[in-house]
Amino acid sequence: MSSEVVPAVRYDTPGLVRTLDVGAKALLVVMLTLALAYPDSSGLEGKGAGARAVGYPLLAFAIPATWWWHWRDRASFPWLADLLVTLTCFSDTLGNRLDLYDTVVWFDDFMHFANLGLLTAAVVLLTMHRSSPLAAVLERSLAFGATAAVAWELAEYAAFLSRHSERHHAYADTLGDLALGILGSLVAAAVVHRAWAAGHLRSTAPQLEHAGPTVRAAG
Repeated sequence: MSSEVVPAVRYDTPGLVRTLDVGAKALLVVMLTLALAYPDSSGLEGKGAGARAVGYPLLAFAIPATWWWHWRDRASFPWLADLLVTLTCFSDTLGNRLDLYDTVVWFDDFMHFANLGLLTAAVVLLTMHRSSPLAAVLERSLAFGATAAVAWELAEYAAFLSRHSERHHAYADTLGDLALGILGSLVAAAVVHRAWAAGHLRSTAPQLEHAGPTVRAAG
């Protein structure tokens, strides 16, 4: 029985995307390290700093680890999707560091909308073909976004809200956060689908794009 050779798919990625991704990862590690070393000045005191210090690096380096072990012989590194995931961890950590959650009234709502959108866009790029119809992209985005939004709220409650005075008023805030996260996911789905239709983006999962033994394309 002969095994089928999976053709390699190679894409050129703008240097700016690679630089932003590596820089955001490096700054994320630095900020989390400082948060553990100097909790009083991190903005994360009483906000699950330990959970973030463990969870965020795992999330930020999940795509590199998966690519290294399973994809590197079949596809270029998905820099854009990885950047989108890294930015969710980086922006939340930086927002706490700068005390934006407590000083800017709309910042928390914006983070729930934007970060779920970024994560959803990454998932769509990694798991769907660029020829997928809008309905299919919206369906997957809604499924992922709703699940991720609920998972985040549960993690937030377990990490610090269960011991925080805000827990008595958290119900309405949780509902709003869930709605904003789901809305962000749907907006991200529409943006990615539009970018695919316009030819500005490609699918980045190796099994989704095959066009010969080795393909190099811009984007």
